Amino acid sequence: MSREILKVESLKAHGLEPVSFLVSHGECLAIDGPSGAGKTVLLRAIADLDPAPGQVFLEGVERNAFSGPEWRKCVRYVAAEPGWWEETPRAHFESRGGFDEILVALGLKTAQLDQSLRQLSTGERQRMALVRSVFDKPQVLLLDEPTGALDSKSSKLAEGLIKRLLKDGHSVLLVSHDPAQVARLAKRKLVIQDGKVREAAVRGARR
Repeated sequence: MSREILKVESLKAHGLEPVSFLVSHGECLAIDGPSGAGKTVLLRAIADLDPAPGQVFLEGVERNAFSGPEWRKCVRYVAAEPGWWEETPRAHFESRGGFDEILVALGLKTAQLDQSLRQLSTGERQRMALVRSVFDKPQVLLLDEPTGALDSKSSKLAEGLIKRLLKDGHSVLLVSHDPAQVARLAKRKLVIQDGKVREAAVRGARR
């Protein structure tokens, strides 16, 4: 039996009815719904980035037992358009190394860590944001359109990294506009419509 890693109980994100669900170790749970339905709102509520009454547990420990930064280090939200506030990618990493393997897996070069972010393409910045988000191995990743700015080759590399993380026991909540990508990564999904959230199986799931 799969072991539960994330438990959400009666979480009331802005504009959504209270939602409850479980996520297991090594599971990808997709979040589906039309534009503006509240997919990002739900991810940000789980990450404790916006006020949301209700409870969220990580490995049985309620998030109020964590400081905000501690919680988001374990349950990490990755925005569709990640923010950058330093000149180079490297300046955003707490560690000075240990992520070359992840860079290679995403088709990036170590030298790009020291390039100005203005010199990187939109797709390179999005892949670099994935490196920044996973290098210290958060237990749960909340991915908001992680391949939205990537071409098919780079998307395949990103999916490969996500699959490796899932195999290693990390868990993912995934918002993606690509139904084929969802079918490759997830078996279950939450469908958001008109403020209501329901669970459904993913059609054609291949994981």
